Amino acid sequence: MSVQLHRLDNGFRIVSEHMPGLQSAAIGIWVTAGGRHERLEQNGIAHFLEHMAFKGTANRTALEIAETIEDVGGYINAYTSREVTAYYARVLKDDVALALDVLADILMNPLFDPAEIEVERGVILQEIGQANDTPDDVIFDWLQQESYRDQPLGRTILGPAERVSAFSREDLARFVGEHYGPGQMILSAAGAVDHDQLVNLAERYFGHLDPLARAEADPARFTGGETRRPKDLEQAHFALALESPGYRDDAIYTAQIYASALGGGMSSRLFQEVRERRGLCYTIFAQAGAYADTGSTTIYAGTSGEQIAELARITIDEMKRAAEDMTPEEVERARAQMKAGMLMGLESPSNRAERLARLVQIWDRVPPLEETVARIDAVTLADVKTFAEHMAAKAPAALALYGPVERAPGLSELQERRAA
Repeated sequence: MSVQLHRLDNGFRIVSEHMPGLQSAAIGIWVTAGGRHERLEQNGIAHFLEHMAFKGTANRTALEIAETIEDVGGYINAYTSREVTAYYARVLKDDVALALDVLADILMNPLFDPAEIEVERGVILQEIGQANDTPDDVIFDWLQQESYRDQPLGRTILGPAERVSAFSREDLARFVGEHYGPGQMILSAAGAVDHDQLVNLAERYFGHLDPLARAEADPARFTGGETRRPKDLEQAHFALALESPGYRDDAIYTAQIYASALGGGMSSRLFQEVRERRGLCYTIFAQAGAYADTGSTTIYAGTSGEQIAELARITIDEMKRAAEDMTPEEVERARAQMKAGMLMGLESPSNRAERLARLVQIWDRVPPLEETVARIDAVTLADVKTFAEHMAAKAPAALALYGPVERAPGLSELQERRAA
């Protein structure tokens, strides 16, 4: 399998990987414009814009967009994150050109019909309400807010209901004008694709666009903090975040191996101690997330109001213990899980296209798979223990608590326990 990368004169990038033996392809356009690129008064507009992409263009109605793809057995969708908005489709190999025609149409020719804006506004307000009613979703928004206070990176992707209720057609068009330039777009495809065909199509659809100069997102600062929201729920939700490396930092591989060993699977320390030995919860995990210039290692658990204090203190104790007696076997197991997860994911053209786009976004190139594996293999036990020591004692922290959490220790108490 070979990766090919091409840049048009205006900065638009095309990256693809042909996967022999496949009869289908995943194709999409990743725009480096997400939640962290919004100004305060725009919070939620990147996500609103993603919704409006499917509500009609100068060439197709909303129904025709769906029918054009589904008539050939494909599907089309989109998502918004804090750093990108992606529009993508999965089709059979003979329909790649059709899929790109539709994707280009929704990006280049949106109508932003006022009536459709009102319909979709209602849909998004329902989505916000649903998220607010889902404790193990909304707690991560609150944790993000505490981690990056008063910054775009700390705001919710959906935005607050009062702002979503006020967005206008002009607001949507302004955000497109500010962020949807050719240099901010990556066409990524994998599966039964022909790179030269993609380049020619990209030139046809996007080659006429003028480059767009835009201000880069503000650098992130991990502030830390605590939010505690008591509510009469069945479960007490506990989420702890600790500042970690961003994805351009080589230490990201150490952070990911550490998070996996601490709480990445059934054999992990937190799962074994908190769930298996003590029966304090059903769900507990740790994961390392990253952005361009910052990241956080997050620990989440749901338990009872009576047991949350014990769970929180044991979590800190397990972090401290990991810094003292992490074993070579744990590091090797975490390393194997990390590599296997990556390699298994590459068997899907959708996952592969997503990975290609992300790597081009990060590095403006696609590092060979062997290079990534070598970086994972280069992480030593000493690296992980040093990182674990920093996480246990020094890393800035944020805490979010939700539900029957009156008995939960606060961040200051957990900090004291970390330092003891």
